[in-house]
Amino acid sequence: MIKYLVPIGLFAALVGFLYFGLGRDKQTLPSPLIGKPAPIFELTRLDDPSKTFSNREFAGKPYVLNVWGTWCVGCRQEHGALLEIARRGEVPIVGLNWNDDRQQALSWLQQLGDPYVVSAFDGEGRVAIDWGVYGAPETFLIGADGKVLKKHIAPITVQIWEQEFVPLLAQARAVSP
Repeated sequence: MIKYLVPIGLFAALVGFLYFGLGRDKQTLPSPLIGKPAPIFELTRLDDPSKTFSNREFAGKPYVLNVWGTWCVGCRQEHGALLEIARRGEVPIVGLNWNDDRQQALSWLQQLGDPYVVSAFDGEGRVAIDWGVYGAPETFLIGADGKVLKKHIAPITVQIWEQEFVPLLAQARAVSP
């Protein structure tokens, strides 16, 4: 009798794991960076490899870091929303061009428009690893205190921006001195 109950119990446990695992929201993967200082980086600028950019330049100011690449279908999907968000001027958007070809990335921005105040070139993907990037696109909101307030995986939309980012941004500004 017991030899039949063990396989049935294991099968029931497997079904339970699959049921709960497949039912969770795949766009809200937890980030260990939430509430912690954003990783500091210094990379060459996408538009001028003779110059560097560091996110230290935004010390004391909130900003958005958007991880993107020309090879990324979702990045193309979200590009119009990023242009609209940038047009509103609520917060500067920093681009992190990840695992890409510099010339293709520059052409892409020239053709589609450039929502970024600056884009850093992470050709080897080392900075993205520090930020815990799973894939592109990913968007981070960093508060004026330098802490990561939000991480969004998947293409961002204006609706997601307004519902999830704007309230956090307003809250962070209310707390800032």
